[in-house]
Amino acid sequence: MQLLKNFSKEYSLFAAIIAYFGITFFEHTLVASTVGNLIGFSVLFVVIIYAAMSVAHHAEMLAEKFGEPYGTLILTISAVVVEIVIIAIMMVHEHNPVLARDTIYAAVMLDINALLGLAAIIGGIKYGEQPYNVDSSNSYLSMLLVAIGIAMVVPHFMDAAHIDSYMMFNVVMFILLYITFTRIQVASHRYFFEYEHEEEEICDEEGHCTPNPHKINGWYHGVNLVVAIIMIGVLSEILAIFMGNTMKTFGLPLSIAAVGVALISAAPELITAVRAALDNRMQTVVNIALGASLATILLTVPAVIVVTRYMGMDLNLAITPVQGVMLGLTLLVSIVNFNDGETNMLEGFLHVILFVVFVYLLFV
Repeated sequence: MQLLKNFSKEYSLFAAIIAYFGITFFEHTLVASTVGNLIGFSVLFVVIIYAAMSVAHHAEMLAEKFGEPYGTLILTISAVVVEIVIIAIMMVHEHNPVLARDTIYAAVMLDINALLGLAAIIGGIKYGEQPYNVDSSNSYLSMLLVAIGIAMVVPHFMDAAHIDSYMMFNVVMFILLYITFTRIQVASHRYFFEYEHEEEEICDEEGHCTPNPHKINGWYHGVNLVVAIIMIGVLSEILAIFMGNTMKTFGLPLSIAAVGVALISAAPELITAVRAALDNRMQTVVNIALGASLATILLTVPAVIVVTRYMGMDLNLAITPVQGVMLGLTLLVSIVNFNDGETNMLEGFLHVILFVVFVYLLFV
């Protein structure tokens, strides 16, 4: 009975179902005009973001049930799965070889500069400085340097005759990297990604302190998380049509669409990170922002390589000079900022400035 009551409050799921049947029914009418395209695109984008908020909610519930770093791991994997689904669908529709590269680049800019920067500013205004485990940031950043270098820089210096074999080599390498890092994160060096606050313990009247028990139905939230991701994928297939038409109508570069894909996938993480910053849980923010960036590269790269190879499509992951400079600045500033175990408003401001520059460069 309680499950039915909880399910009746899954408004985002009902909105997604209504949007799917409504847009599908009027699809041919909407795509026939510029205004119709804008309406269809706007409605689908808003509903998908709403569904992404549902992903954030259920991932947060699972995070409370299983604790760190499992919670943020669930959230980041969920977001990356959404991203992979949307990228694959849009690549099939647009046949653009650099869409995956631009989306990965946009996702890193969003996660590190926008998400982490905004959270650091919010937390800095409220608390001044917010502590976290410096071992986590060091681990994430070293992995990001290796992953970005292997996947997106080395191809510039490869002979064209060997690019295809190098791509398949990357699939194996990235899977091994992800498995190894995940094992370190959840098993052998789990303490790297945790930061315990003294006030987190709850004590009873007799003075016995125990962890706060969470009576959370893992199956309920897990199933709803999967359903929300599926609905996002289904709606994204229709969104790809309206987005492509809108980009062509207004003469906008497809890199704008890549930012839209990254924004959809990052929405659950952004919502969770802001809440964590307000609760003085900067460790969660660091795990989400840097962990999502790493998962985006380690999971998205092999996924799009396999999909494009299977579909017979071209793929170009080599970053442009401007993208290389922005990624280099982002990682360099991150290495300097996240080496002392505390964040503050100035550090957050620097990352937000980098994000503003990233947005400006999209249009010039």
